[in-house]
Amino acid sequence: MGLVASFRNPVIRPIEMTSTPRIMTPPLPVLQVVSPTEDAARIRQAAGGGPTADTGPTADTGRNADTPQTPRSDSETAAPPQPTETFLAELAEASQRLESATPQEILQFAVDRFAPKFTMATAFGPEGMVLIQMLSELAPQTPIFNLETGYQFPETLELREEIKRRYGIEVELKRPATTVEEYEAIHGGPVYTTDPNRCCHDRKLSVLKQAAIGMDAWASAIRRDQSDDRRRAPIVGWDAKFHLVKISPLANWTKKEVWNWISRHDIPYNPLHDRGYPSVGCWPCTRSVQIGEDERAGRWSGFTKTECGLHTS
Repeated sequence: MGLVASFRNPVIRPIEMTSTPRIMTPPLPVLQVVSPTEDAARIRQAAGGGPTADTGPTADTGRNADTPQTPRSDSETAAPPQPTETFLAELAEASQRLESATPQEILQFAVDRFAPKFTMATAFGPEGMVLIQMLSELAPQTPIFNLETGYQFPETLELREEIKRRYGIEVELKRPATTVEEYEAIHGGPVYTTDPNRCCHDRKLSVLKQAAIGMDAWASAIRRDQSDDRRRAPIVGWDAKFHLVKISPLANWTKKEVWNWISRHDIPYNPLHDRGYPSVGCWPCTRSVQIGEDERAGRWSGFTKTECGLHTS
């Protein structure tokens, strides 16, 4: 029996801070080329949304989670963004400008530009919990959802309740059209044992496509150092698979930085991380990893598959 790696103490959490994370520091000089509102207006016009009457950022960090955001007239009436050449160029420019920004500054950009049509998907991983904590201070009205496949660990779903208790944010569960029992009956048994790609498509990707309707942008909690696929992720880019702008505030962070932030801010996390599960997905397709294995080695073990498909082109 191999040794199971621990992902809390003493290897990762808690860990002595090597540097103090910045919390809503003044915008970096590179970000002062244009103001967030001017930047949002430029991208909105490039997307075909017309001029804006905004006079400043719309995020109100003093609101609680039950206070609805006042919709901006242009956001209500503007057509969904389209991947025109001009719009893609504007996204690339914004992404490059935000390369040296903090995650909070990137989230603020997303809120200023896209709210109330900005959302976040979470699987309640460490990175997702960090973004939820940040959004609870920056823009708690941001809609957040989880793709409830029917196969998630009980420990994962318990985090949803803890988020509600801790931050006053209720993460919406988005479910497939069929229950697990119905799905397996249709296909003559568990699909994940023979075709995990099909299972992920039916119970995750198709659900996200429905959840994306009416939204213009979504936040992802991926890090570039997690896999080769994610290494190429821009800070801000066009997600052709879901026809949304995809924003990755933690793209430049490391695992150490994530756990430092969790420790510093006492953020709740999945207890499975303390039992050798650095990456947690659906229980049939997730195992603990051994010391020295990649952090995603426990996902779809026995298959060449390493991604569910949400973050691949």
